[in-house]
Amino acid sequence: MQPLRGVTVVSLEQAIAAPYASRQLADLGARVIKVERPGTGDFARAYDTRVRGLSSHFVWANRNKESLTLDFKDPRGLEPLRRLIADADVFLQNLAPGSAARAGLDAEGLRAAHPALIVCDISGYGAPGPYADRKAYDLLVQSEAGLLSVTGTPDGMAKAGIPVSDIAAGMHAYSSVLGALLERGRTGRGTHLDVSMLEATVEWLGFPLYYSFEGAEPPPRAGAAHATIYPYGPFTAGDGKVVMTAVQNEREWHGFCARFLDRPELADHPDYATNTDRDTHREALGELIAARFAELTAAEAIELLDAVPVANARVNTLAEVWDHPQLAARGRLHEVPTPAGPVPATAPPGPTGAAPRMEAVPALGEHTRAVLGGLGLSGEDIDALVADGVV
Repeated sequence: MQPLRGVTVVSLEQAIAAPYASRQLADLGARVIKVERPGTGDFARAYDTRVRGLSSHFVWANRNKESLTLDFKDPRGLEPLRRLIADADVFLQNLAPGSAARAGLDAEGLRAAHPALIVCDISGYGAPGPYADRKAYDLLVQSEAGLLSVTGTPDGMAKAGIPVSDIAAGMHAYSSVLGALLERGRTGRGTHLDVSMLEATVEWLGFPLYYSFEGAEPPPRAGAAHATIYPYGPFTAGDGKVVMTAVQNEREWHGFCARFLDRPELADHPDYATNTDRDTHREALGELIAARFAELTAAEAIELLDAVPVANARVNTLAEVWDHPQLAARGRLHEVPTPAGPVPATAPPGPTGAAPRMEAVPALGEHTRAVLGGLGLSGEDIDALVADGVV
């Protein structure tokens, strides 16, 4: 169940996009050597202290890795990094624009020296282009990609509650590396992968982009409701709990009217007969649906919706997600060691059967001596580098 055993990834990574990509590779068995700054490390280590003093971002994106600290701006640090890359299958980086190239770690030079190496650069906007040198953080890219124009409410935009642009770039980098490994298995040659957060986010915006094709009105910001399908959104039951309800087709709409609303005549009402009609008249229809939900507890509403059947969901808090019965039934919650002790972690989606790889979140520089020793450096050599702040 670890198909990437034997694959080595060297990652000059920070924040979320590259660490999330390399964690997916590590989950599948790859050896990931995470290269960090001496003393401070990946700045995501200091984003917060919510996991027993550790950063929630860092714990999430960095299990199953080895942490090597070195200053690659110092020739004494760059030399072992180059040796690691020479023996690696994949080199991944998401440093500030131009940083890797200035250190001589550009894709063209690395691939000329190591034709089998897969080089994956993750950046905000990609190169070349007028935005190539711009710094990019998740919210900035969400803005540039147009995501904020379709999230929020009619009264104001809202960022997604998770770092969507970072995750999109990380997942496209991960899948691209897998594809490159397959191709290298056929040809023996590596490749250069250039993954842009902007392009990854725009790819995920396919439906709104096409919905507004050729100057058409974009989908409106609709809060927690679907922007163009109705009824598809949250409704508050009489006990104050919220039930997310989704009517996706005309069969479900007819059943919803007859068996949930107890208003079968609404199904063919000219204002509500098609989804376009319902979307156009969602305010009036919403009042009718809200009145019915107000007559029921959330449990009663869910029971009726299930009987139609119409898809529905509880609107869970994050605390409730940790105790979700479906995750428990499928054995998706495990534990990983951290410098602060074991913490729960979700298993990687997909693989079943054998136990997933759920190894430690590394302390800063935890594996520096072991990695450098593996390159042949003596204890005295490593001590000298530590004393000079190189590692």
